[in-house]
This record gives sequence, structure tokens and C-alpha cells, in this order.
Amino acid sequence: MLSFLGSTLDTPTHEGRWRKWRPNVAMGQFPNLLVDRIELFSRQQFAKLTTVVMDDLANVSPETQVNCHYLEPADPWNFEQVFESLFQFARDYPFDVDKEDYLINITTGTHVAQICLFLLTESRHFPGRLLQLSPPRRKQREGVDLGEFSIIDLDLSRYDRLATRFDKEASEAASFLKSGIETRNPDFNQMIEQIEQVSIRSTAPILLTGPTGAGKSRLARRIYDLKKQRNQIEGPFVELNCSTLRGDTAMSTLFGHQRGAFTGAASARAGLLKSAHGGLLFLDEIGELGGDEQSMLLRAIEEKRFLPLGADREVESDFQLISGTNRDLIDQVAEGNFRADLFARLNLWLFELPGLSNRQEDIEPNIAYELEMQSKLSGRHISFNKEGYESFLKFAHHPESSWSGNFRDLNAAITRMSTLAGNHRIGRELVEQEIERLKNLWRREKSVEQSFDVNLLEQVLGEDKVAEIDHFDQVQLAEVIAVCRKSKNLSAAGRYLFAASRSRRKATNDSDRVRKYLAKFDLDWKTITA
Repeated sequence: MLSFLGSTLDTPTHEGRWRKWRPNVAMGQFPNLLVDRIELFSRQQFAKLTTVVMDDLANVSPETQVNCHYLEPADPWNFEQVFESLFQFARDYPFDVDKEDYLINITTGTHVAQICLFLLTESRHFPGRLLQLSPPRRKQREGVDLGEFSIIDLDLSRYDRLATRFDKEASEAASFLKSGIETRNPDFNQMIEQIEQVSIRSTAPILLTGPTGAGKSRLARRIYDLKKQRNQIEGPFVELNCSTLRGDTAMSTLFGHQRGAFTGAASARAGLLKSAHGGLLFLDEIGELGGDEQSMLLRAIEEKRFLPLGADREVESDFQLISGTNRDLIDQVAEGNFRADLFARLNLWLFELPGLSNRQEDIEPNIAYELEMQSKLSGRHISFNKEGYESFLKFAHHPESSWSGNFRDLNAAITRMSTLAGNHRIGRELVEQEIERLKNLWRREKSVEQSFDVNLLEQVLGEDKVAEIDHFDQVQLAEVIAVCRKSKNLSAAGRYLFAASRSRRKATNDSDRVRKYLAKFDLDWKTITA
């Protein structure tokens, strides 16, 4: 047992001391708390009292070994000094957790000492459990009431009710990050649970990747709201899409400037990094930043300070950074467009948000969420009728529905149909109009793309092999690979690629047709979707 001498509670009053409750002496008297060794912390000025307590312990519990350790912080009420002395003791003490159990008594000592003992036990520098002694509830004329003791294990998983409560709180936090949407995609749900843990336990940068419209900005805002809810952050949420930065204004927007720093700088500007002090800064499309901005941002992250344009004194700003990008920053680093050291700092916590086409089981709960949001905004209950809902759901799950804008496309579709629903009910006619509008949108988007992605072929086959394939086959193969990468499995890819001809065949094995086609080029599903 590790315990501080109680300079007040352990003080004897002549022979009457045996009728007085003295916590350190009582520790040797409990029949159901057998202590082999006591490490007693004291100070030289209490040496006489220490000797009396040690003698009394030897009297009531002869088999208990008592060792005295004189800790001498200059000021016993100075937290830093007391913590340092106990920390050093913990570093030097030969703990043997395989052979011994340790109890840390937080009943005696100053409040500062008790707090330090708690913190060092919680951090496992003292690898034990806490002991709390309490005085007798009533005085006795004969003998002494030993009072009571309780042992507290800081491993909260050992307490069923607390563990259940913490699990519930973690589940509620994950649901909060998802805006209360009961998503069904297991990989996405697992990722959100990890983000919840990281958000609460860490202030390190977080990098959110994924296609445009996957929800990076909304998730960053929810992370901020969660930290704010837990009183872990005080400052504001500051957001910037880096793709909007142009030329000389980029440095000024991020880091601020002094008056007269450049032509047109009529007044000083704080900059977004300074505005985010104490809060959270979300930089979306961070891959669009120029080299100079990347360099200054790295220093601002590591040292919490930077130099505004035209200033001769640095500015301090302590903020948490969340970054978003739809680019592959590893490729950007390889091509020399993004700093490797900055990517290393951002990459500590990287989470890739899947697009809507890769979370098709989440289409229905997201439709329900968007309808609820529209109902709240408009003040009227909006819903689909049966035919309209079935028609829209069938379209949403169809392989030809690319959802290139991801959740933004879904949100826009529900918003338009909700607005046009005259009787608050979205019917089939309105759904068909929206389906046609989305098809036209995606058709136009596809028409402006390159006829085929030669880079994709080179990535899969290598330049030399691509050069050996006829242009006709290159176009076809690139499309097959692109479809496979958007599909869940070979069967889904086959259903899309052979949608017209499969209806004319009695027996269909679309996945086998795709497999055989790929084999002609020495390719398989695993290779092209890696």
C-alpha cells in the first residue's frame, strides 16, 4: 500500500490515541484487508509523528512491513512540485504487478497530494487501485471503530452499469456524427465509430478523403459540434474551400496581412488561421493549396505560430485542423504537387468517405433523413406515396444511376420534389420528372469526360502493354474496368454491361462473361479493383 502520512488525522493524543480514528493505523487493523507492506510518504518535519505511526502499525500488525519515504517538495501545496516528486518515485520504484497487488490510499495527505496520486494511478504510473478509508459513523466508549474502506478500480470496464452507460454514450456520439441517420453500411459505421473515438480523444489533424458530395464538410461540422458539446473546444468553426483561393489572396486569406503589405491592403486582416484560434479549422480541397501556402501551413500546425504578410512579428493560433480532399494526395506527393512532410502530418488520422454508389444500402435511410429535413424547413409533412417511393427507390439502386454528385445529388433531388409536391405527397409523375432530369444531368457530365481513360489502363496494365492493344479494344476495356470499379461485384458489373442482351437469353451468367473478357487481357476482378 502507498499512503501519505496524515499530519492531522494520524496525530496521536497521548494514550487516548487508541480511541481516536487514525486512518494509517486503521489500515493495519482490518481483518479483511491484510497488507504485506506499506510505503509511507512523509516529510522530515513530521519525523516524530512518522515514528509513532510506524510503531503503532508494528503493534497492531507485526507482519506488515512499513517503509518510510521522505518526499521534500519545497511547497507541499504546489501541484507541479508534488507531482514531480511522486512521478520520480513511481519511475524508480520496482513495481512487480505479476506478484503483487498495489493499493493507493487517497484518504490522507493534502488535496494536492491526493489529486497527484489519482492522476498517477489513472495513468498507470502507479499500477494499482485506489483505497478510500472513511471514519466510524459513531463513537464507541470501549475500543475503537475502524470505520470502513472501499477499493476503487479505475478500469471502468469492470463496472457493468458504467460500461453500459459509456457504450450508450459512444453509440449516441456516433449517431450524432451521422446526423442521426441509421446507416446500414457496416464499413461506414465502423469508420464513424473510429472517428468518434479520435474526435474525443485527440486534437491531432484529421484528413477526410472521398469524392465530391460524399459529406466531408458536413462531417467536419458535426465533429466540431460533438467536441463543443463535450466542452473540449471553445473557439469557432472556420471553413474554407481551398479551390476558391486565387493568386496573392491565398496567403492573405489564410495567414492575414498587415496594412500596406501589398497593393490594395488598405487595412490589416487577421486571416482564417488566426480566426480559428481555440476552435476548429476545416480546409476542404486542401490539395489545391500552392507550395508557399503548404509550407506555412505545416509550420502553423507544428509550432502554432506563423508570420502574416508584411508583419515582422509572429502570430500565435492554436486550432485543430480537419482537411478534406477528393484527390489522391499520395499521387500528388509523387508528382511533386504536394509536400510530403505536410502530408505526413495530415495523414495521422485518414478516413475515406465512400460515395453514394458504394453505400447503396444507405440510400433509404438518407431519403428518410432528407424528407425529414425538408418537412422541418417547410413546416409541412412531406412524404412519398407508395408508387412514387417504389419508382424512385428502383431508380436510385439501378446500375446506370451514377450519383456522380453523391449525397448532394440526392439532397437536391429530394429538395426539388418536396418543393413541387403540391399536396405534400410526392407521386410517381413527379418522380419520373426528377429521374429524367437526373439522367440528363449525368449524361451531360459523362459527355464532357474523355472518350476513355487511358491513364486507367496504364495504371492497371502498364504503358508497354497498353501500347500493344488496338485503340478499339482500349476503349472497350477501359469502360469495362471503370464499370467494375463502380460495382459491388462481378455479377453487378455483368448486369450493367450486358443489360440489353441478357433479357433475350434463357440462361444468364453475366459474371462469367465479364471474367472471360478480362482473362483475354490477363486480368481478373481482384487486379482491376485493387
